[in-house]
Amino acid sequence: MADSPQNGSEKPLRCGAVGVGRMGQHHARVYATHASCRLVGVVDANPDRAREIAQRHDSASFTSEEDLIAAGLDAVSIAVPTTIHRKVAEPFLKAGVSCLIEKPLASDAKEAAELKALAEAHGAVLMVGHIERFNPVMRAMQRATAAGQPVNPRFIEVHRVSPMTFRSVDIGVVMDMMIHDLDVVLWLMGGREPDEIQASGVAVVTPFEDICNARLLWNLPQGKCVANITASRLALKTERVTRITGENAYIKIDYAAKTGTIIRRVANEIQMREVTEQLRRGVDLTDLKWQDLVNIEPLTIDGAEPIVAEIEAFLHAVRTGTSPPINAEAGLVNLRTAERIVDAVRRFM
Repeated sequence: MADSPQNGSEKPLRCGAVGVGRMGQHHARVYATHASCRLVGVVDANPDRAREIAQRHDSASFTSEEDLIAAGLDAVSIAVPTTIHRKVAEPFLKAGVSCLIEKPLASDAKEAAELKALAEAHGAVLMVGHIERFNPVMRAMQRATAAGQPVNPRFIEVHRVSPMTFRSVDIGVVMDMMIHDLDVVLWLMGGREPDEIQASGVAVVTPFEDICNARLLWNLPQGKCVANITASRLALKTERVTRITGENAYIKIDYAAKTGTIIRRVANEIQMREVTEQLRRGVDLTDLKWQDLVNIEPLTIDGAEPIVAEIEAFLHAVRTGTSPPINAEAGLVNLRTAERIVDAVRRFM
């Protein structure tokens, strides 16, 4: 377990990384350079890669999870293939070591539930690395909406497409790419799973769906909300855009460009009422420009690196023993929803 603050000071948390490939190397870098922690060591299936990353950060490489635990550890990032998340995380959780597991939490909801139970039984913090929650534009949206009326989403449209990278070809595009957006959409819905799901998908290059469109419906006390999510790994360009139409605002988020805008309903409410009344009376408003009726506010984007913000949130939860922003329950809900989408796709295919 993590050291408690003593005399107003905090000892650096002892951290490790298992799997130091494309994503895991950045976890190791942040642990090695962040003032609040220390990189104890790394583990990787490729011993040469482990030694390379360890030497880069003046740390140690280990040949097994057990050896890393024995070196003394408070927290660890796990960035290995999804199929072995449970196997790799289990010894750490049983040792009371808090885990930040890259998305998705596990191969399926059953394994996710088992990891959740292990963390709870051994008093370890368990967080899922859905990094889009920490994208600067997402943080800007959270600040903007916290300062005004709640958005109360009624229609959400998401497009996440990119060229084929030939990574993660052992899973379909739902678990590979759409899972990012499911996390954000389900968070906007307060963690509530959709009441209805329709989906279609096509397998083109891999045996799994490479393109998918899912329609998710919630029956909420304030009315229905629909999310239409499209994911493709066969596009000719990269696009990651979310549009949220709510009762009090419209928000557009472009993750890749790190830009966002918000249009608030109350900003020009008096003018809108005047226009509505004129329309009721049959006044010709064809010369009126829609852009002149709305107040478009650019979101204020900070320059913080998403992986740093994610790890800082994880370390705070480890130190305080509080629930992390994306806890095991959120990871489990994300997986259950993803599995329902994949089942719908299979029925379509």
